[in-house]
Amino acid sequence: MGFFLETLIGGLMAGMLYALVALGFVLIFKASGVFNFAQGAMVLFAALAMARFAEWLPQWTGIESRVIANLAAFAIAAVIMFIAAWLIERLVLRYLVNQEGTTLLMATLGIAYFMEGAGQSLFGSEIYRIDIGMPKDPVLILQDTFEGGVMVNPEDLIAAAIGAVLVALLALFFQKTTTGRALRAVADDHQAAQSVGIPLSRIWVIVWCVAGVVALVAGMIWGSKLGVQFSLATLALRALPVVILGGLTSVPGAIVGGLIIGVGEKLSEVYLGPFVGGGIEIWFAYVLSLVFLLFRPQGLFGEKIIDRV
Repeated sequence: MGFFLETLIGGLMAGMLYALVALGFVLIFKASGVFNFAQGAMVLFAALAMARFAEWLPQWTGIESRVIANLAAFAIAAVIMFIAAWLIERLVLRYLVNQEGTTLLMATLGIAYFMEGAGQSLFGSEIYRIDIGMPKDPVLILQDTFEGGVMVNPEDLIAAAIGAVLVALLALFFQKTTTGRALRAVADDHQAAQSVGIPLSRIWVIVWCVAGVVALVAGMIWGSKLGVQFSLATLALRALPVVILGGLTSVPGAIVGGLIIGVGEKLSEVYLGPFVGGGIEIWFAYVLSLVFLLFRPQGLFGEKIIDRV
């Protein structure tokens, strides 16, 4: 039982990290109807900015406190992501209003490649470290309940808590604020939203800024765990099954989908992997998302599309 709980907790923590990346997809699609293939590149770019400025600031200013350097680097990286969001709207999106979804999708692919190249040019292509002080050594819990206890990683628990707080704030933002309601109106119909006075350009800048902050948080956590490297850009591929499962328009769905996939990957690899030679963790999420596309394409929490003729 103790080993099962270890696997379950590990899956939940991995799922929460997947969900952080998936949130970027959901936010932009929910507010603009754009499936943003640049989200993985945004995670990479934000993580590179934070890692490099955390390294440069002590050299430039003489800051000795790691906490202050990290906070300052986080703030600078957030400002950079805000500027990137403004440039994306100013130079790309404003010229594509009311265009076909395929056109917008191809635009985000171009943005992704540009951000990857710009990240390499500005910050370098080595593997960089983000040290935000999260404990790395696993600890044993429930030793009195289960023989040998249950081993958990405090870093994963902290990351999951950060993700949960971020999701709660985003849910409140979309449901309770005027700007959040305007974002949902824009997602439903661009032309109708403009006709009632909602400024489409400002709304798109806001949602890309929010998605940039989410990408920064995800990049910070993943960079702390694995180091900041260009493979972070492929996190978008790991998050695709999450948004398919949870629904492209649901913030809570991104979390539930991430948890289901994280737990499913770990449990299937541990308990079914030995019977099929292993490797289930690699393809489990994609097979599950394929099943959902066949039988419930809108996902668990997505809005069902009804076309009336």
